[in-house]
Amino acid sequence: MEELSGQGIFRKLSILADAAKYDVACTSSGADRKGKKGALGNAAAAGICHSFASDGRCISLLKILLSNDCAYDCLYCKSRRSNDVARATFTPEEICLITTEFYRRNYIEGLFLSSGVLKDPGYTMERIYTTLYLLRERWHFNGYIHVKAIPGADEELIRRCGFYADRMSCNLELSTGDSLRTLAPNKTREMILKPIRQIQTHIRENKEELALYRHAPRFVPAGQSTQVMVGATQDTDYQILSVAESLYRRFSLKRVFYSAYIPVNQDERLPAICTPPPLLREHRLYQADWLLRYYGFRADELLSPSHSSLDIRMDPKCDWALRHLELFPVEVNKVSYETLLRVPGIGVTSARRICRARKMAALNFDHLKKLGVVLKRAVYFITCSGRMMYPMQLTEKCIEEGLLDTPRQMPADIRFQKGSWHQLSLFEDMGVGR
Repeated sequence: MEELSGQGIFRKLSILADAAKYDVACTSSGADRKGKKGALGNAAAAGICHSFASDGRCISLLKILLSNDCAYDCLYCKSRRSNDVARATFTPEEICLITTEFYRRNYIEGLFLSSGVLKDPGYTMERIYTTLYLLRERWHFNGYIHVKAIPGADEELIRRCGFYADRMSCNLELSTGDSLRTLAPNKTREMILKPIRQIQTHIRENKEELALYRHAPRFVPAGQSTQVMVGATQDTDYQILSVAESLYRRFSLKRVFYSAYIPVNQDERLPAICTPPPLLREHRLYQADWLLRYYGFRADELLSPSHSSLDIRMDPKCDWALRHLELFPVEVNKVSYETLLRVPGIGVTSARRICRARKMAALNFDHLKKLGVVLKRAVYFITCSGRMMYPMQLTEKCIEEGLLDTPRQMPADIRFQKGSWHQLSLFEDMGVGR
């Protein structure tokens, strides 16, 4: 193993920033804390970590590990104990220095701090807590901080970190206990769920305290998240989404992140991926996750044990609609808001606009287009005043060909409207990026 005795802080930074790139469980902050006199920085609810805020701004986050010197030997991890890689460990003071200096230079607006298990979970969590304490109390850093809870650490350390962090997360890693035992022999399902449960309990208790004492310290105001790996085992999309749905329901998580498996280690127990990583599958899971959180879908509606994989050719909402053509077309001037959300091409924003506008007058297809409905997809599933936009056969084959951009099979009236068809993402349905 390469020794890095006497290494400089920039050498450490290059190692530990690179080691942190495999953790995707960070996003827009969800915390909104204004700047204050004598303190450095603030936390904007708009977003952190190279994500895009609602006003289009790109927000950056310093994403590093405390240490990549890990006592565990997870098969999929670059920092696993048995790997011969360069090791480095920051001191809490070094992290404070880097964070504040980067902030002063306008490189970042916050910090994402994770770590390998240095010595043991308790020691690692204590070093993380010391870092947060120094940042907030000594260096007066008032910016956004997202920190990882280390499974197996003392509950009191996790609780103390929660009063200094804006968001905490604990990676579930794999969706089933069997997969975890195979690829991460040092971890158990209960070991990972325990801190998730503790954080949720403290969040709930803190809300009760804030209701009584307005100026009580806030515990993890931006909530918690987790990460699930996709493609490292035989776990199906149905299993992954069912676990995500359970986490949202039981622990009120803000986000479940999905990370496409990228082979970084040579091990016969790991799947050999000769093709590119399953990034499209990851994308479809994010779209399905969006349906769970904002569109009122359940995991067992999108998938089932007999239909356990998402269709990579089209987004999950279109796939669901094709398998439930008996429910369509629907009359946009009459159906409920919840039903509108299930129509491909109609998102949360456009559904709300439709519900408001139809109180004034009956809507037609021109109105729907102005309200933000993606008619290229919705046209198969809606009527306005009892009429469809074009005469067409509502067969699964015809609709599927239209949604999958095969214009030779489309009606002539649709085929040449304003250029060629293309498949829009689920996020365009919500009006993002319009």
